[in-house]
Amino acid sequence: MTSPKLEIVAEPGKTSFTTRRVVDAPRSLVFDAFTKCEHLKQWMGPQNLTMASCQTDLRVGGRYRFVFRTPDGSDVGFSGEYKEIVPPKRIVRTFVFEPIPEASALETLELEESGGTTIIRTTTVHKSVENRDGHVNSGMEAGMTEGYARLDQLLAGLLQQR
Repeated sequence: MTSPKLEIVAEPGKTSFTTRRVVDAPRSLVFDAFTKCEHLKQWMGPQNLTMASCQTDLRVGGRYRFVFRTPDGSDVGFSGEYKEIVPPKRIVRTFVFEPIPEASALETLELEESGGTTIIRTTTVHKSVENRDGHVNSGMEAGMTEGYARLDQLLAGLLQQR
């Protein structure tokens, strides 16, 4: 299967944006890939970054933190708190890009299974259009596209192990 395209919808004047991507794996496996550090370290983020630290306390009120190391050796973190967890369908959490904590957002991940594939949909709601536009224009699309290509590889390997 060729890698499906990442869709990003950011309507002018709105504080939110939505991404959509289809993967060739059952929803339960995709949920694990999004919630277990042993999987997240293998696929999340662009290829030029490594996940130096992964912490996740998957419960309502629990926190997560992902630290990525750049090629020059500096670290950048993303963190937040889980607000709602409905395995294997939905996760709502805050999203903080630590260098700009005032631009925090609320992120909803929804997984919908259909015929052995899973639609991954994220909706991110910012406090302002400016924050939303900064997020969308940050290079996020390229990073997510690379990350999802790596997720495809991880899921294919996990399916072979079953």
